[in-house]
Amino acid sequence: MSISIPIPSPAQRNPRYRGHPALALGFRPFYLLAAAFGTIAIAMWVLLYLGGWQPSAQPWTGTMLWHAHEMVFGFAAAVVVGFLFTAGRNWTGLQTPQGIWLGTLAGLWTLARVLMWTGPAWLAIAVDAAFLPACALSFFIVLRRADNRRNYGLAIALGVLGALDAGFHAAMLAGRADIALRLTEAATGLVTVFITVIGGRVIPMFTANAIADASIHRYAWVERSVVVLTLLSIGAHSAHAPAWLTIPLAAAAAAVHAVRLAGWAPLRTRRTPIVAMLHVAYAFLPIGFALIAAASAGWVDRSTALHALTAGAIACAILAMITRTALGHTGRRLATGRLEHVAYACIALAALLRVAVPAVLPVFKAYAIAGAGVLWIAAFVLYLIRYTPWLLRPRVDGKEG
Repeated sequence: MSISIPIPSPAQRNPRYRGHPALALGFRPFYLLAAAFGTIAIAMWVLLYLGGWQPSAQPWTGTMLWHAHEMVFGFAAAVVVGFLFTAGRNWTGLQTPQGIWLGTLAGLWTLARVLMWTGPAWLAIAVDAAFLPACALSFFIVLRRADNRRNYGLAIALGVLGALDAGFHAAMLAGRADIALRLTEAATGLVTVFITVIGGRVIPMFTANAIADASIHRYAWVERSVVVLTLLSIGAHSAHAPAWLTIPLAAAAAAVHAVRLAGWAPLRTRRTPIVAMLHVAYAFLPIGFALIAAASAGWVDRSTALHALTAGAIACAILAMITRTALGHTGRRLATGRLEHVAYACIALAALLRVAVPAVLPVFKAYAIAGAGVLWIAAFVLYLIRYTPWLLRPRVDGKEG
């Protein structure tokens, strides 16, 4: 007598979701929350920087530390989580957090953003420090169930990001604002590694798919060294390592990123903005590491170098990915219109203004920051105008997600 064991189909493993569309898949709440918070946080920071507003609620409120923490551990982290939860379902065939649990995680993130401004400090720290570990564990459980070992590193990196966040709070409680700032710089580097890894997977593929005759070249020595050099360079920079160590590491990272990008035929994408924006974002990686080398040599300030990675690579990559993935996962054609193109132009110009003016004409730094802030806000307001209705409604093709 033989016994047959039925193998569950994808539909049986992932019962069809019946809740509100906003909680159907990770990109929906986290892209919306990140875009909305990005506009508010930058508006607040510009007012704080220019001296028009001086609150005094928390030890970090109204300071550069609040701005640094919230843009990395708040804004960027939300997009990373939304992307990984969304891509994770494709990678594994299993359902990533949705419904009540996804809403709980999104609510935890939102509460942390409020409390980081209003306090009380102990509750802000507890809520904020819980978010990333909860997301990392949720993501790892899905990967583990699917035996998707290739992406274990991304779950671990998300956990490390959470550890850096906890370290930030521990440093602030100990009165070591200098260490807290270094930890945010290290976290910036980790988000840069996400872009390096994910960008290396998707940018050449998206380019080849969109431009039939684009010639894509990959170099084994570049792929073997690019992540290591990125980690070492940002580690040396955030640790304030001596110039004799940081300069060659950062210069080498800039070189391998430049060679890598050149192999992806970036100039062929200029008539395809949805792909070109990804190339623009990646181009800020070699620029950023070159400026880190320059900062170590004393030629530019550290903030300008770091903002080539944050306002440049990270922000441009975020806007490029939250448009593309939102289009694809709401069942729409992967084509952008004038509104997205204006948003792309705004975020790219914001990055150029924030980096180039302080590097070349530091006397105008305050004006550059204000102008870059306005352009940043415009970019994400345009995103919200276009994508909020789509992210709150079911997919137009009737599929789940």
